[in-house]
Amino acid sequence: MYDADSFEFLNERRTPSAQHFWADAEASLLWNYNLHYFDDLNSRDAGARRHWHKDLIRSWIEHNPPASRPGWDAYPTSLRIVNWIKYALGENFLDTATRSSLSNQVRWLNRRLEWHLLGNHLFANAKALIFAGAFFDGTEADHLRKRGERIILRELGEQILADGGHFERSPMYHAIILEDILDLLNLECGGRRIVSPRLEAILVDAASRMGAALGVMTHPDGEIAYFNDAAIGIASSPRDLQTFSQNLGIEAKSGTVVTGASKSALSYRALENTGYGRLESQDAVVMIDVAPVGPDYLPGHAHADTLSFELSLFGRRVIVNGGTSRYGSTRIRLEERQTDAHSTVAIDGMDSSEVWGAFRVARRAYPIGLASHVGDDRIVVKCGHDGYRRLVGSPVHYRQWDLAARHLVIEDMIAPPKGHQATAKFNLHPSTSCRQSGTDCFEVLLDNGKVIQLTILKGVAKLASGFYGAEFGRRMPIRSICVDLMEGCSRVKIDW
Repeated sequence: MYDADSFEFLNERRTPSAQHFWADAEASLLWNYNLHYFDDLNSRDAGARRHWHKDLIRSWIEHNPPASRPGWDAYPTSLRIVNWIKYALGENFLDTATRSSLSNQVRWLNRRLEWHLLGNHLFANAKALIFAGAFFDGTEADHLRKRGERIILRELGEQILADGGHFERSPMYHAIILEDILDLLNLECGGRRIVSPRLEAILVDAASRMGAALGVMTHPDGEIAYFNDAAIGIASSPRDLQTFSQNLGIEAKSGTVVTGASKSALSYRALENTGYGRLESQDAVVMIDVAPVGPDYLPGHAHADTLSFELSLFGRRVIVNGGTSRYGSTRIRLEERQTDAHSTVAIDGMDSSEVWGAFRVARRAYPIGLASHVGDDRIVVKCGHDGYRRLVGSPVHYRQWDLAARHLVIEDMIAPPKGHQATAKFNLHPSTSCRQSGTDCFEVLLDNGKVIQLTILKGVAKLASGFYGAEFGRRMPIRSICVDLMEGCSRVKIDW
């Protein structure tokens, strides 16, 4: 919030018109949603803007009658309820009109929980009910709190997998849900804890496992990997969430499979239920996607990115997926979800999972044949997926990652190979530069001066251009190394 009526959300700064302040037709729905969240009430330096905040709350009440959109949609209502209550619990006075509006919003939400969407939306709805039950007194408040607890208990069992991963397989939404859980554990009113002892124990366990799982999906730069819908700057950072957890006395408790090879400091951590893995050496971190795209009934945040991977070397991102820069039914949204935007293999220019619309998936890929081996000097992980079996000949894509102390070999195979054109794409992070130093060799220069060699052992390679959505509202050009498979196979070696 820059001044009384100027805001930046999703890397887009706007001053909505006075006439359409709360529903700016020139802004995206997500930008308008952010305006209605009121996140700035509880930002680190919010005290400097308290006079603006009070005016903003009064304006919202005056210009957003019940049922008006987008302000009264269930999701922004849930986030706003929590933010107004946090603001009040932070020793900010809510006048009678604000408390009355808040109670009306809670009652409205209670009749419109997002059972049709489920997932992180329903979790946010239930969290708001618990906050409201803590803030208000009386029988109705107790009913709201208990209903919220019942939903949270149900959803924890459904959404948080045994290894600590979130079932929508988005590291960004994983971080959002983890913060929701920590908020509930941190909630006190009048010096008393709000959630029941039973729910508290389950929340602590979930937060502990989720913290460990988030570490598997975090690059050495401290930010998340880009699998499915993921971008930096939406959820709190893994580092901030770790601090929040530690302040609550919660330590990460790994639900992952951890194996190691002590002679060369190699390790492999697998989220077996979620489907993400982390291969690591002294200088390299490889994060791999051997996961389903999400729950069968809730693939809205899925990308066609099965068997993609991201690579960091010497603390810098080198190989990346395309990220997410916007929602909505737009050409860019579709492009960012398609296989071609990811560091994996496309067959005949098709998507491994049929993404469409803004949040839809038709036929989708399922991983098959996952196997791993950790030796003294190398880690090998193999997996396939069946997303292309809908094509003539029912081809299957298999990929192998072979990590040693100073190199990584990625081998792709299509079976059966005949009759198909397959291309493996390796997207380079925008901070790198690349030049082709020979027919089969590329040099990738990192911003710290390190030079990486990428050698095509089998296949035909070329440089191509693409885009990288590191944050919402921010899309940057990148280079990609595209390797056409020969006789259904390619092999690429990365040395450092």
